[in-house]
This record gives sequence, structure tokens and C-alpha cells, in this order.
Amino acid sequence: MIPIKKSDSILDLGAGTGYLSIPAAKIVDNIIYALDLDLKILNFIQAKAKDKNITNIKSLQGSIDKIPLSDTSIDIVLDSLVLHEFNTLSKALEEIKRVLKANGYFLCLEFEKKELNTGHKTPPRIHSSEMKQELKNAGFTIEKKLFLEDSLYVFIVKK
Repeated sequence: MIPIKKSDSILDLGAGTGYLSIPAAKIVDNIIYALDLDLKILNFIQAKAKDKNITNIKSLQGSIDKIPLSDTSIDIVLDSLVLHEFNTLSKALEEIKRVLKANGYFLCLEFEKKELNTGHKTPPRIHSSEMKQELKNAGFTIEKKLFLEDSLYVFIVKK
């Protein structure tokens, strides 16, 4: 869905267990930055990468609302089920835009917000219409929007 070149630098936000970082590292020759708050999970990604002889993943301990990378240093930013954790979505999107190069891509995968009639507290979610507006407000150009299933959507946007 995104034109990836071997020379692209990629940032995986909230990298978790490396679900996106590991496969991305096999596609590009450049650095994959795995950003997460949890140092233990970053160590896990490094161990997993070492087991697979992957040497181009660099762990970054930090938060999406203050990404420890310089301006316009990243070609592609990947977000999988992380942005709903932020109280100030606009601040996170500003940071993503800041680190992206001109014409860089941002892939955003999130859960659709739906009302549950179960009596339980609704987990944090962002409605796709709200995400669309926030992305536009941040100055991104929406290239594609699609639903992978009823409760999961993807935006592919460009700086």
C-alpha cells in the first residue's frame, strides 16, 4: 500500500514486540527505528532481531508526543494501534509530521470507535471520521482509507 524503497528509513511507533519492525527491516537496507516506552520490550525486539540476523533495527525509548529524532529524518512512519492511547492526538500527529521528510508516508492503523451496550466501560478508540479530520488538521494529505474489518481501519497519508 506504500511504495517502499530499499533506501527508506522507517519509524515504527509503539513498536511492541516488533510485529512491524522485524518485517520492515527485511525490506529496507536503511535503519528501522523501533520506538516504545518500555525498555524491556525494546530489548526483546533486539534479541528477536539478533536471532534472525537482522542488524538494521535501532531501539528508541521514548514517547510519540516527543519523538527523539531530528526533523525530516524519516521516510515512512508506521502506527499500529497506538494513537488511541494519547489524550492529545493533535500533538502526536504534529510530532509524526515533524520527523517525516517531504512527501513521506504515514500509515495509521486503529480500532474504530463504537458504542458498546454491554454495560462495560468502552476501551479508548478513535472514530475514523475523527481521525480523518485530525489528519487533515495536521496538514496531511489522505491517500487511502480502508477498513480491514468492521472494527479496524487504515489511513495512508502523505506529508
